[in-house]
Amino acid sequence: MQKIRLKIKKTDPMAKIPAYGSNFAAGADLYALSDEVLKIGAGQTLLVHTGISAEIPEGYVGLVFARSGLATKKGIAPANKVGVIDSDYRGEIQVCLYNQSGSEQEIEPFERVAQLVIMPYVCADFEEAEELSDTERGAGGFGSTGRK
Repeated sequence: MQKIRLKIKKTDPMAKIPAYGSNFAAGADLYALSDEVLKIGAGQTLLVHTGISAEIPEGYVGLVFARSGLATKKGIAPANKVGVIDSDYRGEIQVCLYNQSGSEQEIEPFERVAQLVIMPYVCADFEEAEELSDTERGAGGFGSTGRK
């Protein structure tokens, strides 16, 4: 397992630094920064503060994913499905949560609301082309690889 050093700055002294739940967890938990219960109505979104910012090294990206427990037990997940934190962003990490359940849900103070995964990435030099190489799949769209 590769490790990198990731600088975290608290933008609020009450904020909790991300933490891994187990030795082999890929995602570090992000915590809601709130001293009161946050309510999210059915079908509503809520921007949740974490009170932290990060210095993600060049060549890496921070990806904010749902916590499976929160999604399955309360129907709450990031509204944009996966948040992207670029290495040049230094503002507060916030999580926009969407309540896809049929009833109002609550987020407790300092509850784990998402998980942060740090990954390397590759940038592309986009080149316009008149033709693309042929493949067996070709232009087959959704579900096309399951056809016999």
